Amino acid sequence: MATFNLFNYLEPPNAYYDFEKIYTAEQWARKQRWIVDYLNEYTPDVVGFQEVFSIESLKVLMAQQGYTYFAVVDTPEVIDDFIFKRPVVAIASKFEIVDVAAVKHNTELVEMLGLNSNFTFSRKMLRATIRLPHVGNTDCYVVHFKSKRAMIESDESTTSSAKTEPSSSEKNIIDTLKANVAGSWGSTIQCGSEATLLMIEMIARREATQQPMVLMGDFNNDLADGVLSHLLTNTLRFAPAFDVKTYLAKYCLNDAWQLFKTLKMSQFTAHNTQQNAGNADVQQSNAPAAPLLNRSPTHYYGTSSTVLDYILLSCEFDPSYDDSFYEVSDYHTYDRHLINPEYERDDLTTDHAVVSITLTLRS
Repeated sequence: MATFNLFNYLEPPNAYYDFEKIYTAEQWARKQRWIVDYLNEYTPDVVGFQEVFSIESLKVLMAQQGYTYFAVVDTPEVIDDFIFKRPVVAIASKFEIVDVAAVKHNTELVEMLGLNSNFTFSRKMLRATIRLPHVGNTDCYVVHFKSKRAMIESDESTTSSAKTEPSSSEKNIIDTLKANVAGSWGSTIQCGSEATLLMIEMIARREATQQPMVLMGDFNNDLADGVLSHLLTNTLRFAPAFDVKTYLAKYCLNDAWQLFKTLKMSQFTAHNTQQNAGNADVQQSNAPAAPLLNRSPTHYYGTSSTVLDYILLSCEFDPSYDDSFYEVSDYHTYDRHLINPEYERDDLTTDHAVVSITLTLRS
């Protein structure tokens, strides 16, 4: 499985965001070729996409690569006939998609959380039920949460007092600062609310169907950040310990990276134990070092980097759960175009790394 931010996937002669941003035919061909090259090299069976403008074009491209099933639940907004904004998420699969729906949030919960009654997700979230081998129908969610970009921009006409004189440089800075503080917090509220309302719907869906869950996408935030950390809630205060152990794991999500890391460390420990048992004279100093497992960033901005793209899994993919089917045997961050780009190959790719995982049946 892979999560793939396509970064303005829009077929010419249409434009993204303003009339000048249009790919030439050659640029568009290179962008599509890069996508195909990735698919051929890593061969994911299920791909969740973000930043899709040209839905039909992507559907055709994926069908040509053997992805028989494709789904979206929204369409981008078009202004002035050819300028597109508000891209959508999509999913492509080599396995049968048996049901597709846009996630609907609980309106009563919105009110309880103190949100505006007109609250909506910044981008519609997709749920595709896919018939995966061995586990059967699995609910795969594709998301693109609200970015950290401030929701409010400084506007001298509204932030300045009713003066006829132009604002001073200091006044401009003050107005911009206030807009940035308020706008950034507004984006944080939106992102955290989206994740919360989604998680509630996922839990309710799990309770009703008992189907495995996969959540993938561009989270636009570090998962360890308090804004999104509740997506990995696995403890409950004041609940009986027996009930928590028996039932809670069924409704929780696990970070695929952490599952992969735990598996590799357990395999290393088991191998060392077996080697030591076969050679009682082995010196501890000669034992192989534990594998270095460092998670690669998926997005770079200036001199900073962070992980924004994730795949989360329910307990059916966690070997520590007795009734699990699969384990995360590989986790890969495809970032060559970000850290070692070649112009001819990578100039029209994406500003995100592509994250993919391999699920293997437990032995």
